[in-house]
Amino acid sequence: MSGDPKAAALHALHQGRAADDPLVLPGPWDVAGARVFEAAGFPALATPSAGVAASLGYEDGATPAAEMFAAVTRIARAVSVPVTADLEGGYGLPAAELVERVREAGAVGVNLEDTGPDRALRDPEAHAEWLAEVRAAAGPDLFVNARVDVYIRGVPEPAEAAVARSLLYAAAGADCVYPIAAPPADLPVLRAALGDLPLNVLAVPGGPSFAELGRLGATRITFGDGLLLRSLDDLASLAARLRDGGTPGA
Repeated sequence: MSGDPKAAALHALHQGRAADDPLVLPGPWDVAGARVFEAAGFPALATPSAGVAASLGYEDGATPAAEMFAAVTRIARAVSVPVTADLEGGYGLPAAELVERVREAGAVGVNLEDTGPDRALRDPEAHAEWLAEVRAAAGPDLFVNARVDVYIRGVPEPAEAAVARSLLYAAAGADCVYPIAAPPADLPVLRAALGDLPLNVLAVPGGPSFAELGRLGATRITFGDGLLLRSLDDLASLAARLRDGGTPGA
């Protein structure tokens, strides 16, 4: 992927941002949604594994690798902006094979979590070694977002654990870290400990505004399957109107 302009653009989008202007990356689960987000002016997109899973009829974490890569490929080919793909824990693929499949799919970034197939946290040292292998196989262009799952796995003192894992993963070559579900109150602590390391934050309904999340420490904001769930709520409302004799525009 050396010299890929989309990869360069994705890296640049994470740099030099004002504190109240984090990078907002909506998460399309199919081509139609990806084109809507691109048309709205978003400079990059981040596919959500849970959203793609739901769109394909799978439980979160149960999508076969081939189907996930196929979905990412369709989305990446349908838009002109950079696409970063949530590939869960890497599907047990060796680093070199994972990178090659990312290349083939047309994505220029990946989200890789430190939860194993048994749904337990991986050993941080072992996970860092694997991330280093991914970086070595990919070279500098691939944007690696390392998801840190301590908050969703009930780890004691999660902020301290998130910092320790984040720094380890950054040393292994991660470009950004993502302590998923970190509460807003912990973001200043994380930002202070992580220095200039880009920090991905999950937006939730009723949570702080994007600008406030940025002021608290977020570099970029993603949504998981939140946008899909919102869309499904809207679709359910439409379905109820149609069932009751209303028209789509009523």
